[in-house]
Amino acid sequence: MVDTVVELWDGVRAVRDPARVRAQLMAAGRTLFAVYGYAHTSVEDLCAEAQVEVRDFHREFASREALLTDLYDEVAMAGMQAAQAELAAEGMETCPTEERVRRLFDAYVRAVTRDPQAARVAFVEVLGVSRAMEEHLTMWRSVWVEFLTAESERARTRGHGVDGDLAVVVKVLTRSVDELLAHHGRRPRQVPPSWLTSEFTRLSMAMIGPAEGDPV
Repeated sequence: MVDTVVELWDGVRAVRDPARVRAQLMAAGRTLFAVYGYAHTSVEDLCAEAQVEVRDFHREFASREALLTDLYDEVAMAGMQAAQAELAAEGMETCPTEERVRRLFDAYVRAVTRDPQAARVAFVEVLGVSRAMEEHLTMWRSVWVEFLTAESERARTRGHGVDGDLAVVVKVLTRSVDELLAHHGRRPRQVPPSWLTSEFTRLSMAMIGPAEGDPV
């Protein structure tokens, strides 16, 4: 059973549910980090937006960066789950490689760009924060490198020839995905999700190459 803390807020006695406090702080982080930037948002700003006290923040998060990391993970996990769900969708095992790639990226892009503020936080505000954050992003890139390498190896079994070292080209693709998502995060109207899906598909197919017998 979730423990609750009874506190005074604006003179009114209320039951403080830790799960609700955390959700309010996550929502405040999405908004303030996206609108004003991570560097210009204090713990006090977050608490004022979430309508909680500073001690509530420190019960849930070790630091602002811990909140930022959780916001990033929320978006990254949504993207991974969407891609994995699409892998299990009807027709994925028999459709042409390009259609398969497009469907995977479409599912991923729709998931990570659904909330423009969350997308900006995850793909823009996390950049250059600290060495610890960069190591966290590198860990997530390694997850995607493994995922995309498996897809590239599958394409090889279907007659596609990857031009160059597979590990290198997949890492380059992953970096390109990060850069284009950051571009979207800064200019969502100029870089719409549909364009991202098309560009990711184009880059992937250029990496995979045509299947034997396909027109070049």
